[in-house]
Amino acid sequence: MPLVAHNQLPSFARLQKEGIKVLPPDAALHQDIRELHIGLLNMMPDAALSATERQFFRLIGESNPIAQFYVHPFSLNEIPRSDKAREYLDQYYESFDDIKSMGLDALIVTGANVSGPELSQQAFWDPLKEVFDWAWENVTSTLCSCLATHAVMEFRYAQKRVHQGDKIWGVFPHHIIDKTHPLINDINTRFDVPHSRWNAVSRSQFEAQHLRILVQSDNGMVHLATSSDGFRTIFFQGHPEYDTISLLKEYKREVLRYQQGEISTYPPFPDNYLGYFSKAILNEYRLRTELAQHHRTEPPDFPEQLISPSIDNTWHDTAVEVIGNWMGLIYQLTHNDRHLPFMEGIDPDNPLDLPGQI
Repeated sequence: MPLVAHNQLPSFARLQKEGIKVLPPDAALHQDIRELHIGLLNMMPDAALSATERQFFRLIGESNPIAQFYVHPFSLNEIPRSDKAREYLDQYYESFDDIKSMGLDALIVTGANVSGPELSQQAFWDPLKEVFDWAWENVTSTLCSCLATHAVMEFRYAQKRVHQGDKIWGVFPHHIIDKTHPLINDINTRFDVPHSRWNAVSRSQFEAQHLRILVQSDNGMVHLATSSDGFRTIFFQGHPEYDTISLLKEYKREVLRYQQGEISTYPPFPDNYLGYFSKAILNEYRLRTELAQHHRTEPPDFPEQLISPSIDNTWHDTAVEVIGNWMGLIYQLTHNDRHLPFMEGIDPDNPLDLPGQI
């Protein structure tokens, strides 16, 4: 079912041009369909703000449960912003106070860029905890993406993420390890997921708090897990919302940082992402970049337009199915069906009594 363009957010028009069904509010009013209100706490930096917004809107809009989707983006004032980004947020985003007054059926929390290794020292830490605490008591289900997963694992479960030494960066094969949960109903038993992070929470850390692990990579990285009750919190460590060229843009950003002297080592290719032809072009580009540095001349333009058409997307369809299953689960739970088969032995009205909760 469609997204509803309940404000003038530019992403609605852009997604509509892509072919995603977006209803104007007046058309939505004339359809006798249950609506779901979903919050999107977008903590990404300015350069990725609107792209991340579109990625999650797209996943929601392409999923297929029985509802109309009103997606309500908001952010945290404590995240540093440029004047232009602040103006964008003021014009199109809602405040957390308004979100609390209105209420939500579900909440998505994005990742964020951080400075320094300690999450608890970030300016957004206490406001983020406030959002999660409110959601725990008032929202049926909260989906955490990457850094948001790490934050919840630290402040609610006392499990701190661990720096991995090398960046986990690329597209990795995954498989289902718990086939009983409705989140993974009728999806591929093997599929790919993009990852982009330096830190990780291990399987043993999830298991120590009796969390339900549903999907992990072939080398043991947990991608998809849930809180003990199976629905209150959904954890992603990967980035299934990524566009086809998201990792290419990250690679380009790192190359530009190298050219500007911000990092001293030329970035490696993301794993399992680029074909031989693309790597050959980018290796030639690296040689030309290093020659330009040697001769103190301007570096060549990054060959993004040559690379983009050859990149395959091997994760999006499965991501849409998982989000669709999540929406269907929320629909059931918000219609007072609080005793689904995967919740056998769990009292959903007393989630704080579950094992592993702090």
